[in-house]
Amino acid sequence: MGLFLFVVRKESHFMNHNKYCSDKSLQDFYKRVNSKISTGFIVKERNDKLPFAILSREARRINHSFNFVLFCLTFGLWSIGWLYLTFVYGKEKRILIAIDEDGKTFVDSCY
Repeated sequence: MGLFLFVVRKESHFMNHNKYCSDKSLQDFYKRVNSKISTGFIVKERNDKLPFAILSREARRINHSFNFVLFCLTFGLWSIGWLYLTFVYGKEKRILIAIDEDGKTFVDSCY
């Protein structure tokens, strides 16, 4: 029983600490979210109590016929760039931006 009370107190202290993020942490969080939005990401989910946001960028359409012409003109050398475009920009990208328990903003990939 005593151990349980200790754990509950510890968790409630952690949750209270997380509710009040410093202004510097929040500014950094919003700055990172805004920079991702300016690069084409869209906010899918957002929570201001526990500061986090899930952002998504839709897959870009790859013009394969144009890339095939470049592939032929460069004797296959363009295949490296073409593969990169297809695998990196050809699928949807989701990221999570949040503030951890230390007050630092982090960015992580979502799958």
